[in-house]
Amino acid sequence: MSAQFLQDTRQHRSVFTAKEKDALEHSDLTSTAEVTVELKNDISIRGTLKSVDQYLNIKLDDITVLDDLKYPHMSSVKNVFIRGSVVRYVHLPAASVDTPLLEDATRREAAQASAKARQG
Repeated sequence: MSAQFLQDTRQHRSVFTAKEKDALEHSDLTSTAEVTVELKNDISIRGTLKSVDQYLNIKLDDITVLDDLKYPHMSSVKNVFIRGSVVRYVHLPAASVDTPLLEDATRREAAQASAKARQG
């Protein structure tokens, strides 16, 4: 099962926390990991992750489109730059995700939100 980072589908805004974005940007995934990026226009692209920036802009090499018959114009493309605002999901290999780090960041964020709610 691959880990999924979800985005708010109602407003199409990223729900990545700063720590999660930072973890993705600086992870060991780049240059080696095969990831699948699902776009808001329903195209799913699999390729080797080359870079991710703070806006979730993604560069992929050696790409393949998962539905070649539906998007034949993409069959000749080998490298892509994907603007972060068009990303719906990023599917990462489960072994590449530092689950304890993300769980810890989520717990801390929830604790901070609770503390703020109690204060006022």
